[in-house]
Amino acid sequence: MELNISLRKKPLKENQLFKEKLLRIEPYIELGFALFSGILILTGWILAKLDQQAASVFFYILAYVIGGYFKAKEGITDTVQNKTLNVELLMVLAALGSAIIGYWEEGAILIFIFALSGALETYTMSKSRKEISALMSLQPEEAWLIKDGKEVKVAVEKLQVGDHIFVKPGERIPADGCVIKGRTSVDQAAITGESIPVGKGLNDGVFAGTVNISGSITVEITKPSSETLFQKIITLVQNAESQKSPSQQFIDRFEGTYVKLVLAIVSLMLFLPHYIFGWSWNETFYRAMVLLVVASPCAVVASIMPATLSAISNGARKGILFKGGSHLESLGNLRAIAFDKTGTLTQGKPEVSQYLVKPNLEDEKQRILQIVAAIEKHSNHPLAQAIIRFATTKNQYVPFELDSIEDVSGWGVKAFFNGETWKIGKRAFMDGNIEEVIDEKQRSFLEEQGNTIVYIEKDQQVVAAFALKDIVREESKQAITNLQALGIEPIMLTGDNANTANAIASEVGIIHYIYECLPENKANEIRAIKEKYGLTAMVGDGINDAPALATADIGMAMGEGTDAALETADVVLMKNDLTKISQAIHLSKRMNRIIKQNLVFSISVIILLVMSNFFQSIDLPLGVIGHEGSTILVILNGLRLLK
Repeated sequence: MELNISLRKKPLKENQLFKEKLLRIEPYIELGFALFSGILILTGWILAKLDQQAASVFFYILAYVIGGYFKAKEGITDTVQNKTLNVELLMVLAALGSAIIGYWEEGAILIFIFALSGALETYTMSKSRKEISALMSLQPEEAWLIKDGKEVKVAVEKLQVGDHIFVKPGERIPADGCVIKGRTSVDQAAITGESIPVGKGLNDGVFAGTVNISGSITVEITKPSSETLFQKIITLVQNAESQKSPSQQFIDRFEGTYVKLVLAIVSLMLFLPHYIFGWSWNETFYRAMVLLVVASPCAVVASIMPATLSAISNGARKGILFKGGSHLESLGNLRAIAFDKTGTLTQGKPEVSQYLVKPNLEDEKQRILQIVAAIEKHSNHPLAQAIIRFATTKNQYVPFELDSIEDVSGWGVKAFFNGETWKIGKRAFMDGNIEEVIDEKQRSFLEEQGNTIVYIEKDQQVVAAFALKDIVREESKQAITNLQALGIEPIMLTGDNANTANAIASEVGIIHYIYECLPENKANEIRAIKEKYGLTAMVGDGINDAPALATADIGMAMGEGTDAALETADVVLMKNDLTKISQAIHLSKRMNRIIKQNLVFSISVIILLVMSNFFQSIDLPLGVIGHEGSTILVILNGLRLLK
């Protein structure tokens, strides 16, 4: 019986995998169908020129079927599900109307243009739906549960509030909780955005998804897995992405109204002119078909898509990746931009800003640096790596062999060299007087500038100190200046403390900033900014920024950011150059102007053709020329954005 059950399950699983694979490749198939229909139309046109009419019609029919398949399927499905007509159906009917009165080529071209624009839009937008899987990949699936004094590996979802779990160095913490045993440093960049690992000791809180760096700890779980801060990030992203923009809602309403109006008028045109104006039945049907063709929104659709794709291509050449035309269109109307600090306005890794030694030890300055670098080479801590980089640039990195070294989790490191005892770490880890190296006034000044200070002690005497700081990107200040010139308000959001936030904001020229922001706070702050200023963008690079990126009207990610940030964002700055934001805004404004020109022109042409048809002053060939000619003109106007 068990064998039979397993055999029945296997095909179901394979069938599900096949469906998932089909969904991934469907945008490529749709684009291929659209392009192939264009080849068929070209073939049919060539055959028509060679007086092979039957063969020409055959290729046009193939173009109808292949090019119109996805749009016809989409139109029918949406009509059934939403119980309303749509533009897809109108375009198909317009093409069929052309075929009925013998204009196969014109109908096929209508299908091709509409199918191609839809396929390209589907292909572009399909890449922005992977952020949830990127987030979930960082969630640990198993944890070491302490049960009856033993460590047992269990699934994270089985953990309950009050359980004790053991977290080893290098592992991700599987659940929110507090430390009840041990000391360590935790990399919280994925959650809080802090660039420097935070020391954790007794009763300190820890978050799921963060990385335990140095020491083993025992954690008591305070929240179930479904309510962790990490899970809240995922939920916030899902909720934000499910909300439609006001412009999209307007388009959805307009589409149904437009289609109903056109079909209603065409239906009346099938018989009313015969009785009212005395037209023959042939003339009446002919005019109804002409109306169906000239009233189709092909030129209106072409007013937007070619211009949008041209602008997207233009941006890509400049290192700006837009995931959809709606995001590019909205950029020109921005009123505020919120910036994450770590990895966005700053480089995201600490560097030594000052190296200080005890005044009477200036002659020992090089030797102290060499010994400190030799000790720090045994650590992967970001501060240690920054000191090694500093020593290397000063040509003072000498790989001394130490007698022994001891990692004191959460405090620093202790080493023995040539009978000397060295300590590197926090202020509270030192036994000597730190003011022999750095007085209180200087220490306060450095910390207010956003520095973290690491002290060096030799045989219970503080001999040196390093000030380390997350360095601001060179282009950050210029980027902020450019945005302010455009009348856009820049605002900084950061998980760091007030001193660090104030220092970075002052350096780049930002007036408004919000500090000590957890991910859920960032999303709430974005909502408040949107309410105060209007259309708002968010720029970030980490997992912790994902909810804010999704909540903002436009999310912008740095190219070197995490996968979740890149997938959640609507715009990606591939070269990590913040000055590209103002370029993107200028491109958006230019695109919006061209789209408005196209829409006014295409709608005017449709009105002119429709009125001419009512007065019987235009025949189908001239109607097709006017309709297709306006389409070509708006496409060419849109292609100007390539330059």
